[in-house]
Amino acid sequence: MLDEFREDDIVRKVGGRFRLSSLIQKRMVALNRGARPLVDLQTRNLMEIVVAEIMQDKIYLDTSGNVKAVDDTSSFVDKMDQMMPDDGGPGADIL
Repeated sequence: MLDEFREDDIVRKVGGRFRLSSLIQKRMVALNRGARPLVDLQTRNLMEIVVAEIMQDKIYLDTSGNVKAVDDTSSFVDKMDQMMPDDGGPGADIL
């Protein structure tokens, strides 16, 4: 079990257990679809990557429940958004 889940800090940071679960699930889907991690970790464990992104304030859920990345203004992100087909699934618009 990840140490971050033993503390309530991550739950409070996201706004509750349901929002945390939703954010983790949607971000993991995006990473599985080829999105690049927003943190540098020496692991391929997606859960550790997502938790690190949350703890470093790199991602959040917006008011409509979509995962958003903080300062996502790079031209690479814009190009990838245009190349990725939107299949309507969760996290399809996330990098």
